[in-house]
Amino acid sequence: MKLRIGQIDYANCTPIFTTLKNNFDCCDYQFVNGVPSVLNAMLDAGEIDLCPSSSIEYGKSSEKYILLPDISISSIGAVKSVFLFSRIPIEELDGKAVGLTTESDTSVNLLKVILAKKHGFKNNFQRTSLPLTEALQSFSALLLIGDTALKAAMMRNGLYVYDLGALWHDFTGLPFVFALWILRRDAAAEKYGMVKTLSERLKEAKRLAYDSYESIAADCNERDWMGSDALVDYWQTISYDLTPAHCTGLQSFFRYAAELGILSREPEISIFF
Repeated sequence: MKLRIGQIDYANCTPIFTTLKNNFDCCDYQFVNGVPSVLNAMLDAGEIDLCPSSSIEYGKSSEKYILLPDISISSIGAVKSVFLFSRIPIEELDGKAVGLTTESDTSVNLLKVILAKKHGFKNNFQRTSLPLTEALQSFSALLLIGDTALKAAMMRNGLYVYDLGALWHDFTGLPFVFALWILRRDAAAEKYGMVKTLSERLKEAKRLAYDSYESIAADCNERDWMGSDALVDYWQTISYDLTPAHCTGLQSFFRYAAELGILSREPEISIFF
């Protein structure tokens, strides 16, 4: 019996997974690769046991889940990989059609919260897998995340580019938690010992990763298109912690999402011990 762990193939996950695999025996783990939206569905269906998954997934089905402690994928200000690319200034987006990446759930709803709660806008939203240039022929703006957003931000092409982590921090003064290490409650019961060990290893992997960005960047796939220095700078932007301030930011996001009808209720935050 193995612990089935979802692995997101984005640069923001590389430090933790690389350090985990390089420093610990992972023979008891089955890693399942995918983008956040696919892994969310697999977690919901019980096809994986846990994953650094979209925080909105926890909000939608918190009765099924519990969170690993002390670890997340968050930002305290700019996140540098979740961008709104717009043909017009964000202040002029009221009533406009906005395209949304198919790869994300949390960032999509964060954008809806920011436009509605910070700006008071009403927008038409539509998921699209079209590339940036093509999408902006149909939409006033397009939300991209992950490596796709990182690559597009390098080009800019005369567009207005907004970092959603920065927009949230300007609005609330709080961290934004993009992903949580979400664990199914049934897996927590059936594989408690394995989960407890993994949780401790992830804390140590996080500590080791914080001190090893340069060496990780020197030997990872993302270096080929991003460069080592830019990778290190990007990882130093990310917060992999889950402090009380992070939880306050998370609870604020859930409250706004519930007010907008994105969530049926504001969930409680339950932590695995």
